[in-house]
Amino acid sequence: MPSEALPLVPRGTLPLTAKDFKSDQEVRWCPGCGDYAILAAVQGFMPELGLAKENIVFISGIGCSSRFPYYMNTYGMHSIHGRAPAIATGLASSRQDLSVWVVTGDGDALSIGGNHLIHALRRNVNLKILLFNNRIYGLTKGQYSPTSEVGKITKSTPMGSLDAPFNPVSLAIGAEASFVARTVDSDRKHLTEVLRQAAEHPGTALVEIYQNCNIFNDGAFEALKDKDQAQEAVIRLEHGHPIRFGADGEKGVIRNPLTGDLEVVAVTEENQDRILVHDAHTPSPTTAFALSRLADPDTLHHTPIGVFRSTERPVYDTLMSDQLETAVEQKGKGDLTTLLTGNDTWTVEEQERRVRGADH
Repeated sequence: MPSEALPLVPRGTLPLTAKDFKSDQEVRWCPGCGDYAILAAVQGFMPELGLAKENIVFISGIGCSSRFPYYMNTYGMHSIHGRAPAIATGLASSRQDLSVWVVTGDGDALSIGGNHLIHALRRNVNLKILLFNNRIYGLTKGQYSPTSEVGKITKSTPMGSLDAPFNPVSLAIGAEASFVARTVDSDRKHLTEVLRQAAEHPGTALVEIYQNCNIFNDGAFEALKDKDQAQEAVIRLEHGHPIRFGADGEKGVIRNPLTGDLEVVAVTEENQDRILVHDAHTPSPTTAFALSRLADPDTLHHTPIGVFRSTERPVYDTLMSDQLETAVEQKGKGDLTTLLTGNDTWTVEEQERRVRGADH
């Protein structure tokens, strides 16, 4: 809950600052954790929404990232493991005046919460889902997670993980998410721009944030953060721009004419006309999915970041509201007592008689 009681005001009339979104709670993550950078970026971005703090809600599950609602001076809920998308769906569908944000981690969202996540994505509920991916279970002290690479040695996989990891962006696109992006905790400018685009998107927006756990998985994304390495490793996706990267743009992405797959090539005079121009708004998810597959499991060679997909399709909250209004117009308001005591219900004793009659 907000630590200050402010009256609700119309959108865009509060001159809020990042300080207004800082709660009175002590921020408690391990020193050096990437969560600090993400928190600062989110608090700095929130005033751009033009909303009163009471019209913003952060809902989390369980994990290090799930402390987030305590540190935001908005409404919020620290819910249960993996269920944040389900709880947020109920809130967003019933209160369309709210801006609802889900904060989750790779373990929380993709293990016990996987089913809730994919259904929120396919329904296109008006949620903004921030998925912190550090490829490890941090809160429970260093077990492998659904995004840990094959062979990862952890406390729970002392001989190396045998599991093929999830690619969260691929998973989201496969679930027909209408907005999917990836960014990095330490790139404040890029992170803020992705948050801005996610907030403006009608429907579910999933943002995977590569987040460093300096205690249990330090340096997992170093190739994307080191200034020299990042020039060769980071593929920055910008709508309407050719997909080129490298210190001088000497590398690019083309489509193999035989297989249809995307490939990274050295740009030459012969192939520069074949360099793919990024189109995040195309209705088909095919190319966005293919781009997501360019990410190396170990992030040593090349990994795309930016908005992979941003398309328009009906928003679940609006569809549900319209359907309810139509039902009321056609049939009038429902009666709960009639529903609970109607012909499709029976007492336990009645059911027992029916069963005994069937046995005879």
